[in-house]
Amino acid sequence: MERRKFLGLSLAAVALVPASLSAIDFRETKPDAWTAKTVDDAIKALYGDIKPEESGIKLNVPKIASNGGAVPVKVKSDIAMKSLTILQDANPEAAVATYTLTEDSIVDLSVKIKMGKSGSITIIGEGQDGKFYKASKKLEVALGGCEG
Repeated sequence: MERRKFLGLSLAAVALVPASLSAIDFRETKPDAWTAKTVDDAIKALYGDIKPEESGIKLNVPKIASNGGAVPVKVKSDIAMKSLTILQDANPEAAVATYTLTEDSIVDLSVKIKMGKSGSITIIGEGQDGKFYKASKKLEVALGGCEG
């Protein structure tokens, strides 16, 4: 009985969430970013000609990924961000994901991405302060998923 009451209250709480919550659909508003073949072209399609600072974002990826189908990517930042984009140069299209963040968002993200071969992962963050920040790391993807 308590479970039903909890579920009912949870649904009521969700119904009270403001309907004004929204996110920018970058696939609709910036379609060229999702077909860009290089990281630089994807950045330009998303943000224009920017000169990001290579600071402010901590990127943690393995030096060797034993499974290119699930490469762990961890991103942290103490800077308030408007958006955060994950890019890579190992697959035919460079853009992986773009997150729209609110002013009070905490940047502490863990995702797994797919990489067909060894390459670099790049993170671009658009700060609430109007500046752009960047982090990039290279990694090896083991052939056959067995580190060799």
